[in-house]
Amino acid sequence: MKLKSLTLIVAGLILQATSFAQVNVVEPAKVWSEEKANEWYKQQPWLVGADYIPANAINQLEMWQASTFDPRTIDKELGWAEGLGMNTMRVFLHSLAYKADPAGFKSRVGQFLSIADKHHIKPMFVFFDDCWNKVPQMGKQPEKKTGIHNSGWMQDPGDPAYNEPANYPALESYVKDILKTFSHDKRILLWDLYNEPGNSGKKGTSITLLTKIFTWAREINPDQPITAGLWSWGESFQELNRFQLANSDVVSYHCYDEPERHLRTIELLKYYGKPLFCTEYMARTRNSTFINTLPLLKKHQVAAINWGFVDGKTNTKYAWDTPMADGGEPKLWFHEIFRADGTPYKKEETDLIRKLTSTNSSVNATGSLVK
Repeated sequence: MKLKSLTLIVAGLILQATSFAQVNVVEPAKVWSEEKANEWYKQQPWLVGADYIPANAINQLEMWQASTFDPRTIDKELGWAEGLGMNTMRVFLHSLAYKADPAGFKSRVGQFLSIADKHHIKPMFVFFDDCWNKVPQMGKQPEKKTGIHNSGWMQDPGDPAYNEPANYPALESYVKDILKTFSHDKRILLWDLYNEPGNSGKKGTSITLLTKIFTWAREINPDQPITAGLWSWGESFQELNRFQLANSDVVSYHCYDEPERHLRTIELLKYYGKPLFCTEYMARTRNSTFINTLPLLKKHQVAAINWGFVDGKTNTKYAWDTPMADGGEPKLWFHEIFRADGTPYKKEETDLIRKLTSTNSSVNATGSLVK
């Protein structure tokens, strides 16, 4: 998509999202004002982290179900994140893990928060997700498929489950119980209610569940902000995007574009007046890298959360559309920062992350690091 067309689309979204008359806002009085959101953001350090799942988990269920939850590995890997100066992580939950054992699931979330807090990391939690495999199931999770990106990741609640009204009461109980349990927990940064609504061909049909989870969240009204990230600018996503912008306390988005296009997205979303969170970026073969994008995000004080942390079962070192049947080493990794043993994939990247997260570093007008 050309920059000019992107400009027109985003400008239209912003104008429409700021008008409650044109967009369904589930609880207008509870949506954070620009002033409240920006005051909250001023209290935070510059936020840097990754979309995190342990190397030995292929999906959210393997991370969270009782038989495979692994605090030791989480502790080790979050220690590596702390060593980079990272202070947040974006972490996906799963409703089936809760359904199987509500008390145990909440206990494991608490354990995760204790480990993260030990490493000075305040995570953001994600509830629903429209990406990848349609029918999640508890129990032993599938083995990874050789050389295929995210072969075992599961949607939540799944397809067709996301669009079946009979499922909504249980999903409401899940969302409200988690939010109520942790609504005053200062170890949590924010709640990301729905990852990439409309993905996997669902498009506008996800608006029903998206509206419901915002409604449920506003009824609990947690201390932490809530959001759902924009990720596609196509016409079939405009209703979703308008709703997400109008109902989010802070503006979050995904961008795997090169720096010029990413900067244009930042400049356009700034018109909405709220703090910006880039909750997915960094795909090396698409020219979205730490080297060219992280300084840009720091310059504009955008929270920077890249996809991928440790090379493991998710196989996201392989690109979305470039499987490698032999499971060999990609010429250039798509995602991930560390190899499984904790050594950096590219030392120049981890050196840069440490420099940019240090309290005495800044970037100048050209985006270059200044010590």
